[in-house]
Amino acid sequence: MKTYDIAVLVGSLRRESINRKVAEAITRVAPPVLRFRPVLLDELPMYNGDLEAQRPDAVNRFTDQCAAADAFLIVMPEFNRSLPAVLKNAIDWGSKPMDRNVWRDKPVAMSGTSPGAIGTAVGQQHLRQIMGILGASVLGGEAYLSFKPGMLDAQGDFSDEATRNFMAAYMERFSVFVGKLVGA
Repeated sequence: MKTYDIAVLVGSLRRESINRKVAEAITRVAPPVLRFRPVLLDELPMYNGDLEAQRPDAVNRFTDQCAAADAFLIVMPEFNRSLPAVLKNAIDWGSKPMDRNVWRDKPVAMSGTSPGAIGTAVGQQHLRQIMGILGASVLGGEAYLSFKPGMLDAQGDFSDEATRNFMAAYMERFSVFVGKLVGA
């Protein structure tokens, strides 16, 4: 059975980020054909075109890791009804130069959680627009979660069966999507 290399980007730098914990829970309900690996954003400098001629090592590591991926799982909080600056910064680095855009033609699934009633719905809408402009293929549907205490159990898994089943079905759809776009 073919497996797919999925780069996981978490749009939060906090050590105890609920989105990092949710990303880990999502990976545990996904089909085994999806092999997840974290790609960290914490060492990336702010995008500056003046650095393009001699990119910092952290940028090269990030873009190399992303270019090697078959697909992406992006999990993020919502900041001011949009995506976090750290995630937008990473996306900008990965999109340059345009002939080496790491997002082009790659499948993307997105999710996220926040304490608000609509989770990260508006931020994901912005992310969907950005990734589409960059040529990524974003899985349709929505997978935002309203974070509530107890959403994750002591082992870091979804404690609620409905949430667990919802995210497992979303990841199953993603595995089929990746298979169609990446192939065997």
